Amino acid sequence: MTSYTAPLKDIQFVLHDLLQLSTQDIEGFDDMEPSFTNAVLEEAGKIASEVLLPLNAAGDTQGCHLENGVVRTPDGFKEALTQMKEGGWPGIDMPEAYGGQNMPHVIGSAVGEMFSAANMAFMMYQGLTHGAASAILAHGSEQQKDTYLPKMVSCDWTGTMNLTEPHCGTDLGLMRTKAEPQGDGSFKITGQKIFISAGEHDMAENIVHLVLAKIPGGPEGIKGVSLFIVPKFMVNEDQSLGARNALSCGKIEEKMGIHGNATCVMNYDGATGYLLGEEHKGMRAMFTMMNEARLAVGMQGLAQAEIAFQNARDYAKDRLQGRDVTGPQNPDGPADPLIVHPDIRRNLMEQKSFTEGARALMLWGANLIDRSHRNGDAQAEGLISLLTPVIKGFVTDKGYDMTVQAQQVLGGHGYIEEWGMSQFTRDARIAMIYEGANGVQALDLVGRKLAQDGGKHIMGFFDLVKAEIKDDDSDDMIKADFLDPLKQASKDLQTAAMYFMAEAMKNPNNALAGSYDFMHLFGHVCLGLLWTKMAKAAQRGLAAGASDTAFLDSKLATGRFYMQRQLPMTATHLARIQSGADPVMSLDAANF
Repeated sequence: MTSYTAPLKDIQFVLHDLLQLSTQDIEGFDDMEPSFTNAVLEEAGKIASEVLLPLNAAGDTQGCHLENGVVRTPDGFKEALTQMKEGGWPGIDMPEAYGGQNMPHVIGSAVGEMFSAANMAFMMYQGLTHGAASAILAHGSEQQKDTYLPKMVSCDWTGTMNLTEPHCGTDLGLMRTKAEPQGDGSFKITGQKIFISAGEHDMAENIVHLVLAKIPGGPEGIKGVSLFIVPKFMVNEDQSLGARNALSCGKIEEKMGIHGNATCVMNYDGATGYLLGEEHKGMRAMFTMMNEARLAVGMQGLAQAEIAFQNARDYAKDRLQGRDVTGPQNPDGPADPLIVHPDIRRNLMEQKSFTEGARALMLWGANLIDRSHRNGDAQAEGLISLLTPVIKGFVTDKGYDMTVQAQQVLGGHGYIEEWGMSQFTRDARIAMIYEGANGVQALDLVGRKLAQDGGKHIMGFFDLVKAEIKDDDSDDMIKADFLDPLKQASKDLQTAAMYFMAEAMKNPNNALAGSYDFMHLFGHVCLGLLWTKMAKAAQRGLAAGASDTAFLDSKLATGRFYMQRQLPMTATHLARIQSGADPVMSLDAANF
């Protein structure tokens, strides 16, 4: 019963009014005119609504099944992937040399949001392949690129990442999977990996696994980990497929959500693998995939929040319940629609202000990746490295919260499977866990990213905020409603960062206990910054006589809500941070 309409107007606003893509000095951006991007996005929106969405609920109900070593995906998934391949969507932002379309990453991210909103479980097959291909592109030999990338860019072959083992998740230094050198350049991979998304399925000719393993005699712990390409079927010199490799799916996990994606236990029994990158430098190569995946997971949090919001909004407009306390708004009917009630408005405005702000943050981050990759911009690379744990952690936490709030609008119907709202919540839940649980993202932010390159990147972020606040062209409304709240929130963030600097050496637990609050504080400031930028862009449009004044006025009203009702949470997070570790650590473990 759910529906989805691609938010084309809002995406175009971010791409062109906010980011002003076609005027940027980035290779290939000259072609990114509104008419061109709109044509691409419109077609992607049609696929999302007409091809992927109809498979979403059915895929959730049917799930995947393991039969004689082969995973059967839900009905329609294989045909949908064929349509995606025919349109060239899997390789939209991959190099032309390997069959891609070489569009900017920011366009790929906008398309990815729509596809993930319509069917998150389905999109994971394609998304993981993109990440694995990116790792091979960055770290593979020319032979490896020529062998695997053309088929992976087209999604004729799909890809995975294999990190987790039954006894180790985040602490990958504990892994036991071995890679025995064979003397001919290959390795025999032996071990078991768990939680492998898309590890086995019936949608592609081959599956290219990227597997972390340890070469005997290497350094202890994480420094002894290497990364290997381990194909399901061996690849002959003429690119044809050869013998089945010694790997198999032992079981499919039963999960809370994303039922349409096969989460597999993978067994490697002396499987032939090939080193990707350098020996004992596996984490460096894997992080190419993981960092891309973390941003994509942030996008999943946004995507599920968006589709949940759309359905909650439509329900609130249609469902008649109670009367407006100020007087009937639907006098000819037995009751007024839910949307007249202030608490429903509050709920919907929290969702709307988050999704629009998070979309701007996601696309700004993707734009930084384009600037880094295409222009070799070290400043952009440093900034997106800093923001990655914020985008992954904050956006998925809040995205999940928004799906719950969307359920709440429907009341009891939100809890009934027939209405489809619970799937958005169940699917969104995993985004807070995989590709590094959000607590780990917070620790990475505070423990590594703040001090990276001598704190250069966090100071660069503060400079961006200061420059936005010092904009002398803003009118009184922008200053009062956007710049002043942003200034206070930025002060809270700076105060928190200084607290960590002062306390970390004396008592590291003070920093670690406040890391999660810092990640959320940072996330709010990011959205405050982007809402300020969007408000200025909306005002420029109104001043220039834009025809769609209702859209721009709505943008300003939604931004004001965020700045007045959501951004003040920075003060709460700061207070929690400054309370230190004592409230967290004082209770003895035995007394829990």
